[in-house]
Amino acid sequence: MRRGRRGRGTRPPVGSHGANRRAPGRLCNRIGRHLHPRGVDWGMPPITTPAIILGALRYGDTSKIVRLATRDLGIRSALAKGALRPRSRFGASLQLLSEGVAHLYLKETRDLQTLAAFDLTSLRSGLAADLPRFSAAAAIGEVAWRFSPAESHPDSYDLLSGALTVLETAPEEAIEVLGLRMLWRLVSVLGFAPALDRCARDGTPLPPDTPLRFSAAEGGGLCSRCADGHGVSTLAPVDRRALEALVSSEAELPVFDERHAASHRRLFARFLRHHLAEGGEMPAITFWEERSWVSR
Repeated sequence: MRRGRRGRGTRPPVGSHGANRRAPGRLCNRIGRHLHPRGVDWGMPPITTPAIILGALRYGDTSKIVRLATRDLGIRSALAKGALRPRSRFGASLQLLSEGVAHLYLKETRDLQTLAAFDLTSLRSGLAADLPRFSAAAAIGEVAWRFSPAESHPDSYDLLSGALTVLETAPEEAIEVLGLRMLWRLVSVLGFAPALDRCARDGTPLPPDTPLRFSAAEGGGLCSRCADGHGVSTLAPVDRRALEALVSSEAELPVFDERHAASHRRLFARFLRHHLAEGGEMPAITFWEERSWVSR
């Protein structure tokens, strides 16, 4: 495929989960006209869709701009008017990574929609109570935010929802490998699966159970001819099988020690930055990759 140290207890830089996105800045520059009900057809019922809160940005004294992954409408930004008031109808529902049913008034000529209500179905407080779980979940949420389309994409939404549920309830010892699998599965569902059985440059079949010359820049494994002169990471057969299992949705999960887990985190982060990030900052991915909450 070719496409173009924090101390212990530090929370990952995703609390607002939106400070590094360009979209909220553009939205805030044009927010004034959205605070008025003019332009919204209040006579029409809102559109309802399953949704996950991927980020929130305070606006003014009483409102929030929320970034939503929706099952039926793709990634959307919406104004939750009055969300910060003590008796807001939103209550505590607009928490990072919580899931529910969003009621949206849509106007397709605008970047910012109006969130009329959010019926909470899962607060996912178990993620916030544990840094390894939260780190993996926030990394997955950041990938969904940055790279999911602005139109309906049920497969990526369902994977995101399932990943958050699994990470909240999985045994502690499984969090590392589950996070890796869910991240690889998400980029694959979005159309960026790495080439592991054929050369990413010329399509030459790559023999199984042999070392894999993996190029993040080229999008996967390279044959011996194409690997010459390219920066590659050579994966031993056992590491190649582990990567194949992570990308698969059905293979048995591999077992890692910390050294191998760190290598696989770095490999995924390099792949992501080459093919999707386009040089943009990804603080949640960086925090997850470096395990910044672990004392050195």
